[in-house]
Amino acid sequence: MRNDAAANPSPGPSPGPSAGARSVVVRAVLVRPDLWWTALCALRRLVPGGWWRTGPHLPLPDSRLWAFRMVTAYGNPDAVPQAPDVISYLEWCRSTAPSRLTNRRRS
Repeated sequence: MRNDAAANPSPGPSPGPSAGARSVVVRAVLVRPDLWWTALCALRRLVPGGWWRTGPHLPLPDSRLWAFRMVTAYGNPDAVPQAPDVISYLEWCRSTAPSRLTNRRRS
């Protein structure tokens, strides 16, 4: 008798962004020191809790969340974001941060 669970182990959550996507995001942010803090805050919101417990032990978004973000932005779950889009998103995050904090305090 064959054990299907052993033959097809269920992988844990895989890191969402491909190496190419991570490279685009990192390069886009590195040249904009004014967005470093905003990028860290955005990363904190996207990364699942306990990310350090599973490999590759990097704070990366869950693959399902990353795929959803790429579908909503580009229509393809395997899309690689473009640097201007990354910068635009982070500038939007920064511009809306005060209103998000104000709304959180009211609730």
